[in-house]
Amino acid sequence: MKQIIVVGGGAAGMMAAVFAARNGGQVTLVEKNEKTGKKIYITGKGRCNLTNACDAEDFLGNIISNGKFLYSAFAKMDNRAVMDFFEKAGCHLKEERGARIFPVSDHSSDVIQAMNRELEREGVKVLLDTCVSEIVKVETAENSHVAGVRLSNGKVLKADAVILATGGRSYESTGSTGDGYRFAESLGHTVKETRPALVPFIVEEEWCRQMQGLSLKNVAVTLKKDKRKIYEGFGEMLFTHFGVSGPLILSASSFYVKKYAGIPVELIIDLKPALSREQLDKRLLRDFDENKNKQFRNALDGLLPAKMIPVVITLSGIMPEKKVNEVTREERGRLMDLLKGMKMTVTGTRGFAEAIITQGGVNVKEVNPSNMESKLINGLYFAGEILDLDAVTGGFNLQIAWSTGCLAGISAAQNHEGKGEENK
Repeated sequence: MKQIIVVGGGAAGMMAAVFAARNGGQVTLVEKNEKTGKKIYITGKGRCNLTNACDAEDFLGNIISNGKFLYSAFAKMDNRAVMDFFEKAGCHLKEERGARIFPVSDHSSDVIQAMNRELEREGVKVLLDTCVSEIVKVETAENSHVAGVRLSNGKVLKADAVILATGGRSYESTGSTGDGYRFAESLGHTVKETRPALVPFIVEEEWCRQMQGLSLKNVAVTLKKDKRKIYEGFGEMLFTHFGVSGPLILSASSFYVKKYAGIPVELIIDLKPALSREQLDKRLLRDFDENKNKQFRNALDGLLPAKMIPVVITLSGIMPEKKVNEVTREERGRLMDLLKGMKMTVTGTRGFAEAIITQGGVNVKEVNPSNMESKLINGLYFAGEILDLDAVTGGFNLQIAWSTGCLAGISAAQNHEGKGEENK
């Protein structure tokens, strides 16, 4: 029976271990934390958005880095297969806005418990509080092959195949400290520069901080460098003490760090995307007519959240004490410009401690996409965030973990010796 070691007990590692065992491997899962699934526990604000129910074509369109690399992995375990897997494992699911899939219970712990039940059912040996210090390899005249792993206590666990699923560098408190990158580089692999992604923006303008804690729904955001459009999207955002965050901003950040990390860019918020400029002008005229004897600062309650009104008044350049019926067409035009295009300057992002995922990682050109095996070292496989793969928010990144984990597990069990039958 083929001996397989999976390093890392997160989403990708647990899925790899389950499928390696289902396909005839004798599997040991090594996790340095005191429990498996520590990062899963905090995803989706503790609810775990575990995949997305959109069509396959749309799904791959939400991958930011190296989407084509995922074709084989997604074919082996697509989003429908993931949902079926968890339903059969006793974790019942529901679909929410944006086709996001969550456990019915709204508890990420149910996802982890389902995975742990599958590990136990398949006879996977789980070693907790156990650190790997080195991947052991054997050099022959023909090739290099993994031989196992060395633990921090010096003990060597022998293996025919090793699956590296150690995650990235985001949320270091969950154990994602970049160990896998060090292992990969020691074995000759290239690691593309890693950056925090799906991460809040730091904004230059001080007035942005005046709206700290304000959450906006149904706004449109555009990110630009000079005249080049980097990103545009629609959804929810949040003002913070350092800038902006929220689902819409997090997705925008991944496009930003891909090419412009650390370079100032323009962030434009359309506060009224459902209204054309002409419709908005009619709305303003109606509101102003109803409040014609009020001061300007007291006439915006129906249009904007209270926390935003002082900022908008300042930016509009309209005197707050001015009577509404005295506001000129030019001033109303400036107000419309502001409502349809509130501009601020993004100067960078927060760090890995606040990033949901890591962008960058092991160069996928050195990994076989059809089986997740290293092209440099026989018997070495990769799965999950350690690879240079990432996507926007909405369950897509966890799907990458499930898909690559499944394919790596099946391949590690079946390759070379050809043991085991594929079992979805």
